[in-house]
Amino acid sequence: MEILIHEDKRLSDSRIEIYCPEVSEEILDMAARIRVYDKKITGMKDGGTYIVEVPKILYLDTVDKKTFFYTKEAVYETPLKLYELEERLGRSDFFRASKSAIINFNQIQSLRPDFGGRMLVQMRNGEKLYVSRQYVPVLKKKLGL
Repeated sequence: MEILIHEDKRLSDSRIEIYCPEVSEEILDMAARIRVYDKKITGMKDGGTYIVEVPKILYLDTVDKKTFFYTKEAVYETPLKLYELEERLGRSDFFRASKSAIINFNQIQSLRPDFGGRMLVQMRNGEKLYVSRQYVPVLKKKLGL
């Protein structure tokens, strides 16, 4: 694979083009990961609405029929349902960890097997989450196992 970067002061915005002999799963995954860096999600905190860049999100979860997402600095509530966020994040580095949680794979610091086939995940902010045994295969696939 060849990667070329050209700087052009005449451009008002960055542009990424992918040339390939055929569109494969690998190419689609790369494109999805690149798109995530341009995505933002709105969330509410302390009576205000904030725009948060998706890569900064550690994880998302649902508690008492309310959906929240977490960054290193804050917790935000969103009116979107967890399944809607899962669809929006598409083929990015987020994965379903349980019925009520989605984790940003890029924000994982460490992980280890736990009782009952679960996986214990420690996030970069030190918080610990569990991946239920139903979703451990998804995590292993992301790890390349």
